[in-house]
Amino acid sequence: MGSNLRGLIADSTNKLQGDNMKYGFIRTGAAVPMLKVGDCRYNSDQIIGLIGRAEKEGVHILVFPELSITGYTCGDLFHQEVLLEDARTQLGRILNATKKTGVVALLGMPLGIDNQLFNCAVAIQRGRILGVVPKTFVPNYNEFYEQRWFASGKNAVNNTVFLCGQEVPFGSDLLFEDAGENICFGVEVCEDLWVPVPPSAYQAMAGALLIFNLSASNEVIGKYEYRKELVRQQSAKCLAGYVYTSSGVNESTTDVVFGGHAMICEDGALLNESKRFESDEQLIISDIDCQKLMNDRRKNTSFMELWKESGKSFRKVKVELPEYKTEGLMRYVAPHPFVPSNEKSRDERCSEIFSIQTAALQKRIKHTGLNHAVIGISGGLDSTLALLVTAKAIDNLGIPRKNIIAVTMPGFGTTDVTYTNAMELMKSMNVDIREINIKDACIQHFKDIGHDPAVHDVTYENVQARERTQILMDIANKEGGLVIGTGDLSELALGWCTYNGDHMSMYSVNCSIPKTLVRYLVRWVADNVADERSGNVLIKILETPISPELLPPDEKGNIQQKTEDIIGPYELHDFFMYHMLRYGATPKKIAFLAEKAFEGQYSKDTIKKWLTVFIKRFFSQQFKRSCLPDGPKVGTISLSPRGDWRMPSDAVANSWLSELEDL
Repeated sequence: MGSNLRGLIADSTNKLQGDNMKYGFIRTGAAVPMLKVGDCRYNSDQIIGLIGRAEKEGVHILVFPELSITGYTCGDLFHQEVLLEDARTQLGRILNATKKTGVVALLGMPLGIDNQLFNCAVAIQRGRILGVVPKTFVPNYNEFYEQRWFASGKNAVNNTVFLCGQEVPFGSDLLFEDAGENICFGVEVCEDLWVPVPPSAYQAMAGALLIFNLSASNEVIGKYEYRKELVRQQSAKCLAGYVYTSSGVNESTTDVVFGGHAMICEDGALLNESKRFESDEQLIISDIDCQKLMNDRRKNTSFMELWKESGKSFRKVKVELPEYKTEGLMRYVAPHPFVPSNEKSRDERCSEIFSIQTAALQKRIKHTGLNHAVIGISGGLDSTLALLVTAKAIDNLGIPRKNIIAVTMPGFGTTDVTYTNAMELMKSMNVDIREINIKDACIQHFKDIGHDPAVHDVTYENVQARERTQILMDIANKEGGLVIGTGDLSELALGWCTYNGDHMSMYSVNCSIPKTLVRYLVRWVADNVADERSGNVLIKILETPISPELLPPDEKGNIQQKTEDIIGPYELHDFFMYHMLRYGATPKKIAFLAEKAFEGQYSKDTIKKWLTVFIKRFFSQQFKRSCLPDGPKVGTISLSPRGDWRMPSDAVANSWLSELEDL
């Protein structure tokens, strides 16, 4: 498998501007056709029609169910020469009808070769048979008795077959690869997926980014969820796209019922799924991100560990994927990738994250033997979450709440709203409340360094941040406690913190929590953990704008310095961070995805503006991340210099920024 995926993508971009292939997306489809058992001509008509539908939708590769030309439940009719010959004849009709069709279609049919009968997947395109893959694992238990008719592909003697006037590759060792050696896919048939080590595991290690499964899986109680999880997990284990389809309700119901279950998964995520038990034909489509998959494989150094030991080898059949002028994406792009859209999943995620934060802090407190925690409370979301985590950890350790020293430090930008929020929160949680006004100390410091306090520049702001941190550190020394950091992941990515000010602590509980998720965590605590009094205060805090409050309020006493007015919307920055760090996406691709995710909310120019800000700040602020305090990793993205992110502080962003110039 070639590693230059972007080479193929760049070539197709020159021909078709706006083609999604330039961002690594391959459009896949799974069909559940109408069917008459044993009526190959009727079935081939349905197949031809669905291939035509798929081409209109810009599908590159389309998969049909197992034995889709004959029907899966033909039984002993598979030993009838009439059925076998008709299947070959109708395959010829399909080839003739799709001569001008660029879709790569994967069809199921029985095929006699080497004195045996095989259950096969036949790959066709533009009137040509690309290759034939026999089923490897043939079930013979419970309601399945396929070994009565079919041999395993492992028993094949020849590696070619003469079919419809063409001599074509035959065998379970086939992979299909585009002419540029960049997009590679493999095929397995039904039971192949259900064994301990499916063929797709080896296909993936050999370079297949996409796996297609032709299946005929009947419905019994509980099988639907198990099958869905099986497909989803295999796509995750193989770091691949997995496209699966199964026979519909028109298969024989002599003893078993089929539901027509089709799925498209990508690296553990279900992108699209059919409705079961539908009488009409179905065609589900989704775009699979091959760039993303390849990035994950390159990062996962364990992925290829067993390849040499497997002793496997594959023949690669060249395929030229069709080029379509497709606009947009046929998949959902989440605007808030750190936040599950499903409420139940979101609550479960928040519960787990809160538990991870709490357990981590408990361990640090026990290890140090210090039974006091010192935390600065601003009345904002981050310090609120840190206090909630600290209170839970202290409770779990059986330490009195009064051992939490919560310090509010009003400065030049503190408003009545945030001050009141901070005081009410601390009172409701029964902690040791301390108020230290930093104005006089800052004014003295301005005098000491010769700074005019009327000049509200970065020095003016950072003096306040460092004064607050000094107070917390000194209290911790005096009382024998830990300073609990409050800064979040989004602030670390942007460097939106004062070096050796709020940037520093003795343990940072929020360091892996993105800003878009902090709000939901606080809300979850309000609904599930906090008492009524604290919960009411938390709701007020959730309604307060995000601000460092380092500049004076406006003439009405309202917050004047709003973070998102300065550096841009956190929801955009979290989106940029997720796709850049999790999948190594290029700036152009990130902008493309953001336009899809925030359609109607942010313009292309706005997205470009804030993406430029993100890239510049991310590179220029690495020096702050290189010396972060300890803190728990809770998700797939962490910026700890000891864990997930190692980047030189002197790296230059020019290559990333140049990508945005012609957007």
